[in-house]
Amino acid sequence: MSLKGPGENREELDTRAFSVVEQVVALGQAERSDWEKARLKLSATIPGKATESNGYWSDVSVVAVLTEKATNTRVSARLDSRTEGGREWTGTLELCRFDHVDRAVLSVHVVATADGVPGRVIATSEPEKEWVVDLRAEAPLRQRELDVVEIGFREGPEWLRPFRDVPWVVDTSGELPAVHVNTDFEGITDLVGGEGSPVEGLVRDLLLAQMCTDVWTAVFHTAIGDLEIEEDGTPLFPHDWRGEVLREMLPDVVPGRSGEEALREVHRHRTGTSGWIDLQPRIHFAATRRAEVPKALSTTIRGLDRLHRGNDS
Repeated sequence: MSLKGPGENREELDTRAFSVVEQVVALGQAERSDWEKARLKLSATIPGKATESNGYWSDVSVVAVLTEKATNTRVSARLDSRTEGGREWTGTLELCRFDHVDRAVLSVHVVATADGVPGRVIATSEPEKEWVVDLRAEAPLRQRELDVVEIGFREGPEWLRPFRDVPWVVDTSGELPAVHVNTDFEGITDLVGGEGSPVEGLVRDLLLAQMCTDVWTAVFHTAIGDLEIEEDGTPLFPHDWRGEVLREMLPDVVPGRSGEEALREVHRHRTGTSGWIDLQPRIHFAATRRAEVPKALSTTIRGLDRLHRGNDS
């Protein structure tokens, strides 16, 4: 992987900017701030059945496609086979910095002429094996990190001042959700970030689980309330973190349905005359599971019990 700045000079991307395990390339903290294009060196292993036509297809080719839904940008590159009829294909794909704003997904497709029709896709990469190219992230992580801001609400931004009596507020209006922790709330900063006594440690873990529950609940309601709707009334998954949140939580909110079916069901309940209230327990259940509240609470109960028995002895 290399970055190109003004002119023709290129520099190799630091290995810390990508992760083979996470399958993520992070360009948010590239070594050079003036980069204009990034060139990705690609290698793909294709199933043998896809390259062995057996008379069903011909003119097999392999194409890598980089897609970013936020900008509706798609960049493709044809790969070359290392050997005739082989499974190993290589090539490069170049993306322009100013064509992208967020996350792009890199997938691989096997294309052939089938039944006399050229350009048919006969195989494609599985979603979990697709790479992510993130133009904002500073670390190559699959899951995005939540932004935590410590600030005093009393003298802080005007919109935070009405909440001066609460320990934190979840803000979902930005590019990524953020938790604003109220440093004016006595003891909250030391409790959340400190290394206190065993009891304080138990309380801290339980407090963080509650905070995460509030975050998951807030981001779900934000995501489901800001859907793009097709002309026939079908709701679409959002392109950014909102889509990620919905795909993560919907299996617990509407179990036993596909993602698209679950999204339609929840949208119908939210916009209909009834049923939205009935879904709230499921939404809360999904949020507490992701925040690992049961685990945190069980750990706290067991920890307090051990401390109590220790004091008695």
